[in-house]
Amino acid sequence: MRIVGLMSGTSYDGVDVVAAEFTADGDTLRLRPLGHRELAYPDDLRAEIGALLPPAATTIEAVCRLDNRLGEVFAEAAAAGVELAGGAADAVVSPGQTVFHWVEAGRVRGTLQLGAPARVAARVGVPVLHDLRSADVAAGGQGAPLVPAFDALLLDPAAGPRAALNLGGIANLTVVAPGAPVLGYDVGPANALLDAAARRFLDRPCDVAGARAAAGRVHEALLARLLAEPYYAAPPPKSTGKELFHGGYLDAALAALGEPVAADDVLATLTELTARTVADACDRHRVTEVVAAGGGVRNPTLRARLAALGEGRWRLRTTDELGVPAQAKEAYAFALLGWLSWHGLPGAVPSVTGASRAAVLGSWTPAGPSAAAPRPPAPRRLVVDA
Repeated sequence: MRIVGLMSGTSYDGVDVVAAEFTADGDTLRLRPLGHRELAYPDDLRAEIGALLPPAATTIEAVCRLDNRLGEVFAEAAAAGVELAGGAADAVVSPGQTVFHWVEAGRVRGTLQLGAPARVAARVGVPVLHDLRSADVAAGGQGAPLVPAFDALLLDPAAGPRAALNLGGIANLTVVAPGAPVLGYDVGPANALLDAAARRFLDRPCDVAGARAAAGRVHEALLARLLAEPYYAAPPPKSTGKELFHGGYLDAALAALGEPVAADDVLATLTELTARTVADACDRHRVTEVVAAGGGVRNPTLRARLAALGEGRWRLRTTDELGVPAQAKEAYAFALLGWLSWHGLPGAVPSVTGASRAAVLGSWTPAGPSAAAPRPPAPRRLVVDA
């Protein structure tokens, strides 16, 4: 079965597109990567998304317009994925762009992703799986993270406690260990605050290769204030996003200091924040290896700091060494979730999300009548039987 997987994360910088071929071999599922592309969002679309995200106010009109515009972008991405699949695919997984994750007192009440799946289905002519988080939320779960289902199948717990780390807008961790349930949760910001600082101080979407952070020094008072965030001390299951870690959050922390902080020092401090919170989580679970993926692995300053903090306790490597491109791992993970849902198998892991049961994820938007179902003649009238 060939599936196109799309992924746009909390950094909202673009769409990762993959095509994957899945073959069941007894209780082993084989994945053959067929290709990966990155489609960057245009600057005006990034601005449109940013203007709608919390804590900004918005309107239903703005949500509707963005939903449909994103649908057109995802449709283009899906078409590129079908090309990667050799011109034909069985399904597309389009999880959409998360614009709100509703959390109250540590419990997720709802979640919203935009991306007009009907536009995707109309463009590529195959069924589209979308809204992957709501079924887990309805079962009492966090609806995130969902990638641990992929991690749990990929990593062998017999090798000892191991962690899969994704460094996107948010850093999330999956831990597998012998004889223990899979654990996974959002650790805190990875690129979310770094990118917010780059936009504010550098007028750029990011600090390329962590160069400005490398030139700065950690501001200890700012770091202490950031580390005091209650989210870090909350036990899992837990999830977060830009409804908490946004530009206004950083502005408030800087204002509370009562003294100016140089741009490079802010970036150095935020890099240390990400590295420190991730390393603390890895140490807490006594892992021996951390397999990293996501946009953050392109940041040598962040990677070097993570490696230094783990030295002597855990080894840092990337998913490239396991045959999964680090920049495409989440898109491949969503393709896997599509395979599971297609076959009526749950994709959420209750020990990760806190759900009362393992849910089959997503809703399907068909591209047209099912080829498997016999098609009756089109009705010309309706009769109501008493």
